[in-house]
Amino acid sequence: MSKITKEMSIGEVLEKYPATEKVFMKYFGAGCFTCPGAKTEDIAFGATMHGVDVEEILKELNEVAEESEEAQ
Repeated sequence: MSKITKEMSIGEVLEKYPATEKVFMKYFGAGCFTCPGAKTEDIAFGATMHGVDVEEILKELNEVAEESEEAQ
């Protein structure tokens, strides 16, 4: 599995790992999915804008991505 990094765009992660939507929803809220910039903004920027610890969200994103790959 390729690790999710803070430089990756939110859209890129959602496309590659759809199961991560629940993590983005938890930390960034539902507005994340209607925001025009969400597809191109990187995770680090989103974390800063929402006052979230980027390492915390990356840990959960990677856990969910790994679980979804193992389930396939």
